[in-house]
Amino acid sequence: TLMLSVGAAFGAGYAFISGWLKALTGAHEVITTIMLNLIAFRLLDFFLRLPFIQKEGRNDPISKSVLDTAELPRLLILIDPNLRLHAGFLLAIVAVILVYWIIFHTTIGFEFRMVGTNMNAAKYAGVNSSLTVILAMSAAGLCAGLAGASQISGVLGRATSGFSAGIGFDAIAVALLGRAHPIGVLFSGILFGALVAGGREMQVSAGVSLDLITVIQALIIIFVAAPILVKSIFPWFFGKK
Repeated sequence: TLMLSVGAAFGAGYAFISGWLKALTGAHEVITTIMLNLIAFRLLDFFLRLPFIQKEGRNDPISKSVLDTAELPRLLILIDPNLRLHAGFLLAIVAVILVYWIIFHTTIGFEFRMVGTNMNAAKYAGVNSSLTVILAMSAAGLCAGLAGASQISGVLGRATSGFSAGIGFDAIAVALLGRAHPIGVLFSGILFGALVAGGREMQVSAGVSLDLITVIQALIIIFVAAPILVKSIFPWFFGKK
């Protein structure tokens, strides 16, 4: 619990910087978060080389192993000890339910949606747009920090400089496929996770190239993120009501 809480807190604090820049200067959050990601990589390298964090006998940036009391329990170990599904999956479901409730059943969630749709209209309606942007970014960072802590405590067992393995960028595609809706993101995340995990298994068992999974993911993104292009290419399929 302590490990997950610290990860969530640091994620919220780090994303606060991007939200503050957005509210203060109008800096685009995509640009600032990408830049902050690069800074985070180097900061992680620095911290992982500190003597009280770095694993004994190693020169590369890698942390000591997570304590047994900080590991997330495996869920299907009785079926197959090699299965890596852990309690972080249940945490993700709880997070989805909580985020859905906040966004669609609370005042602050309504303000999130209002500012995201039209910041000027939200200001005219009396919403503190700057504070709302900062809170939204911090909440998103909290979820990302929770995901990172779950990845370390549930799968990897230690922190390395590249432990995220591009998962954050995959999340952009997951959000697009899920139409930026909490429930949709849950199912699209399961789909992408199944593609990645199943792709590795297919490569080992059937000799199917892992690149095929990347192609399938790219096609999904194209058809979801470019509906106007698809409708212009296949107008006969959509028709007119």
